[in-house]
Amino acid sequence: MARVSLTPRRTFFFRIVEWYSKRTYGKVLDPGKALAHHPRVLWADLRFEQSVAKWNRLDPDLKALAEMTAAATIGCAWCMDFGYWVSRERGMAREKLLDVPSWRDSAAYTPLERDVMEYAEAMTLTPPAVEDDLAARLVDRLGEPAFVELTAMVAVENLRSRINSALGLTSQGFKDSCDVPSAEERTASPGPCGKIDRLRHLFGY
Repeated sequence: MARVSLTPRRTFFFRIVEWYSKRTYGKVLDPGKALAHHPRVLWADLRFEQSVAKWNRLDPDLKALAEMTAAATIGCAWCMDFGYWVSRERGMAREKLLDVPSWRDSAAYTPLERDVMEYAEAMTLTPPAVEDDLAARLVDRLGEPAFVELTAMVAVENLRSRINSALGLTSQGFKDSCDVPSAEERTASPGPCGKIDRLRHLFGY
């Protein structure tokens, strides 16, 4: 159960966020509702996520797996739910997404993906438990710019997941409602999931 009300004061700013969220998702995202109790916090979050959305040195699938691994390690149900939706829309294999919480026992991942997920998990532990040889392998495979982006993205997801978990936010049913079409169908008609990229950076999930 949410630890703050999800009915913030409907300021002009929040009404804009509310309108756009409903238009894009059919519902208002709970993190937006929660943060709207402090408009300056919500505004800072939106601006920050707009900058994060421009980072492009790391492969999107590796980035998604890193984010979801961090969210799973923290136990953020909202982030896992929304992250599944976003990644499925982009065409990631369903098995890879479903197996994130038990990735060590899954055969769905490549060696590089496993290293990325191990790194995300190690970074998210308290205290962080990143080992030198793992970091060295990732720098060698990804290059330093992408490795820095990976590190930053895991930290960003920690921020998101820890805020949402502490606020008591839970799944909004995105995973269950997202029916992913083929690439050809997405080109012809994006459908509800095809709208994600227009707003996802505003809330950063």
